[in-house]
Amino acid sequence: MHSFVKIIFLFAVLLSGKCSFAQNTNSIYVELLPEQKGLTVLQEIVFHNTGTDSLSKIILNDWNNAFSAKNTPLAKRFSDEFVRSFHLAKSYERGSTSAITIIDENKTFLDWCRPERHPDLIEVSLQEKLAPNQKIKFNLTYRVKIPSDKFTKYGYTSEGGFHLKDWFLTPARFENNAFCLNSNYNVDDITNAPADYHITFKTPQNQRLFTDLNMVSIENQGKHTIYTLEGKNRMDFSIYTEQQITFNRYKNAIADVYTNLKDNRLDDIQKAVIIDRVVKFTDEIIGSTTNSTILVSQADYERNPFYGLNQLPAFISPYPDNFLYEIKFLKTYVYEYLKSNLKLNAREDNWIYDAIQVHIMMKYIDEHYPDMKMMGNISKLKILKGFNLFALDFNKQYSYYYMLMARKNLDQPIGNPKNTLLKFNEQIAGKYRAGLSLKYLDDYCGNNLATKSIQSFIQLNQRQQTSSKDFEKILRQNCPNNIDWFFETIINSRDIIDYKFTEVSKTNDSIAFTVRNKTGVVVPIPIFGLKNGEIVFKDWLENIKTDSTITISRKDADRIVLNYENEVPEYNLRNNWKSLKNYSFNDRPIKFNFLKDLEDPYHNQILYVPTLEYNLYNGLMPGMRFHNKTFLDKPIIFDVNPAYSTLTQKMIGNFRLIGNQFRRDSDIYLIRYQFSGQFFDYAQNAGYIRFNPMIQFFKRPDNYRDNRKESLMIRQVIVEREESPFVSLEGRNENYSIFNARYFNVKTEVKNHFAFKTDLQLANSFGKAAVELEYRKLFESNRQVNLRFFAGSFLYRKTNSDFFSFALDRPTDYLFDYGLYGRSETTGLFSQQYIVAEGAFKAKLDTPFANQWITTFNSSVNIWNWVEVYGDLGALKNENESAKFVYDSGIRLNLVTDYFELYFPVYSSNGWEVGKSNYGERIRFMVTLSPNVLVSLFTRKWF
Repeated sequence: MHSFVKIIFLFAVLLSGKCSFAQNTNSIYVELLPEQKGLTVLQEIVFHNTGTDSLSKIILNDWNNAFSAKNTPLAKRFSDEFVRSFHLAKSYERGSTSAITIIDENKTFLDWCRPERHPDLIEVSLQEKLAPNQKIKFNLTYRVKIPSDKFTKYGYTSEGGFHLKDWFLTPARFENNAFCLNSNYNVDDITNAPADYHITFKTPQNQRLFTDLNMVSIENQGKHTIYTLEGKNRMDFSIYTEQQITFNRYKNAIADVYTNLKDNRLDDIQKAVIIDRVVKFTDEIIGSTTNSTILVSQADYERNPFYGLNQLPAFISPYPDNFLYEIKFLKTYVYEYLKSNLKLNAREDNWIYDAIQVHIMMKYIDEHYPDMKMMGNISKLKILKGFNLFALDFNKQYSYYYMLMARKNLDQPIGNPKNTLLKFNEQIAGKYRAGLSLKYLDDYCGNNLATKSIQSFIQLNQRQQTSSKDFEKILRQNCPNNIDWFFETIINSRDIIDYKFTEVSKTNDSIAFTVRNKTGVVVPIPIFGLKNGEIVFKDWLENIKTDSTITISRKDADRIVLNYENEVPEYNLRNNWKSLKNYSFNDRPIKFNFLKDLEDPYHNQILYVPTLEYNLYNGLMPGMRFHNKTFLDKPIIFDVNPAYSTLTQKMIGNFRLIGNQFRRDSDIYLIRYQFSGQFFDYAQNAGYIRFNPMIQFFKRPDNYRDNRKESLMIRQVIVEREESPFVSLEGRNENYSIFNARYFNVKTEVKNHFAFKTDLQLANSFGKAAVELEYRKLFESNRQVNLRFFAGSFLYRKTNSDFFSFALDRPTDYLFDYGLYGRSETTGLFSQQYIVAEGAFKAKLDTPFANQWITTFNSSVNIWNWVEVYGDLGALKNENESAKFVYDSGIRLNLVTDYFELYFPVYSSNGWEVGKSNYGERIRFMVTLSPNVLVSLFTRKWF
């Protein structure tokens, strides 16, 4: 103990004299230990109580410890977003903070603990209360285990480097006489208190250090290098060490930029020109930075890329190489600039970061690339001229990303805390709406409001810790009009805005028109007059609460348009314009588009796309699909897909008509009405027609991030089947109509999956009810257990056919719900297709059906990665027979859960399955080829 105190005393002496004018100071001595993937830290913190109450405890952020276990808030976040890598990682790949010792100025060891539900925070108990406007100094020692960078892009790399972010202990943000108790959710919103930093960083000589702190000195000491770093009034910073140097330095009169942003097609001179232009433009819009060193890393960009640019490989990118690098650098540079200059609560006031970042990006594109289209150079191809997707200006894409979520009824107020947002809202839709909202206010108020306000706000942040209230005050001061609506509606609500024209009359000199407020949300909206596609006038309409008739000068306009430039985040643009031409008989003429397109507000779009499907009885089925579903959901959707069967040489296909009723302020957020039909073959030379009128209710929890999905479906399934020489229809069973009500309640994530489902079917010849429970658990040991229970019983039965009976190993699918490729097959490959339904047995047993009741229990557990053992138990009862007990077991290859799986039976009620001569015919497979189902595998983490 004596030697330990001596070390602390020596450390305090070394750091003495390092005074600062900031409220808090952090003096840190760090040694990097590459082999241990860790750091040893000696630290002195001077904390200033800026509140009005005395403090007995101080909260320190320790976000690195969020990586220490599988049950931290960060681990739960990964599970919610279907990230399996963290849960399955080895212990050495995770991070932690350990061996923490805290001593005050009196050499007294201070007690500390981690607050409940916050394993990444530290609560330090003081010996004496700290009075307002008083300071306390205490010293800490601790060890930091750095996690792998595969989880968040920050951590140790496979190349032997370290990307260090949020690795040190520091006081949490203190405001309103309280500390912010914010855990790490991997959304880059740590709420540190502003402080001055003095850091001595010791690395092996083969590790080169890069940082956005100021480099005071570099000193070589034998096998090590000592870096001295400083930062004034900082909330956080980044440190990168590398064995193989990837960072380059670019310096001009404004900033010193270090970047390793990738682009192998540009040389250093081209990059220098781009960086210089971006730095000067940002300085012009925002103002000078107090931190002259800015670090722009590939890791920072990959954490939050420019969506759209990152979806295509470089060799088919539609954008020029210089533009691609420029927009990536611009986005990342502006964000890092704001993070180092703003003293906001990054969680509660995140919308301000997003608004300023996107606003600057839009202004940059307007100035330097005014003709750039959303899809880049591809838009120049004449064959694509009729597509709105390729005609859209680059900056107009932002409103479509926001509208994508609004039309799904999944948008959230951009003023919500960052950690409460759906991933798509947090990284894309909400971010873009924030930028559009600031541009909206800028256009409405005029007088360069946004730039003036941003510059004033940056200057205020150089003097004090700030909040959204400070930014709001500046905006109000710079706008001559009342802008309460901006904060109440645009920022802090998800109220939708929708104006439309009703009646329009005109003379040669004037236009009289009526504007209807469809939602009752009152905000200013611009009206434009166009002549031959050019703007001839623009006015702002205000206080439109109900139907309002307005008369304005015509100025030779041949069309009037509300919200022509998408300045207002409006829900529907398709009712926003009227033609003033005498011969106009259709405001939105029909336009045909190939494949897919963005919604075109000026046309009624019909999209057509070739299709190719397959089943055993129709063979290949080439067809042409006609529909009106663009990238944005619509209230009315039609979808018709006629096709040709190459086997039967007849026309087949399907259709559906959908009505979506979105309810913005209800737990039942969507009611869907649907009428569909299909005509295919169910056996050789035997077709069927199915009609399916349906209504479905979708419920969601108040917490949008909750992965629970709840739905009630009510439908009538009407089926007519042709007779087949290969399948017996047994009398009247060829045609039937079934009332079906289904309820499901499902919550799924990486660690846990639970589903409760009920099913009721009523028809003339039978009535039956069933219940199903599913549970999947991934344990701390990485052992995964899958459990399923199914029970079903007939309520009444007037048929001798097993067609409607409960199936033990494969349903007959008389409702035609499943994607069976050979639905009537009893032998051969297509009969081996496995569907998780009803009994869900894998082995084919002597009693495949139950016409009274059935109960089964299915289970599996992994023994190595995706290799599992499974076992099924069941009991089933048929009329005039005793109840029968059945079982089976085997090996399951769970390659992609619910999408691609193989089952190898081993032992069942039949005996040893493996020893039978036809074992290959007993193997079962699950394969999902439906595009919609496959897409959900990749989109579930976003919505």
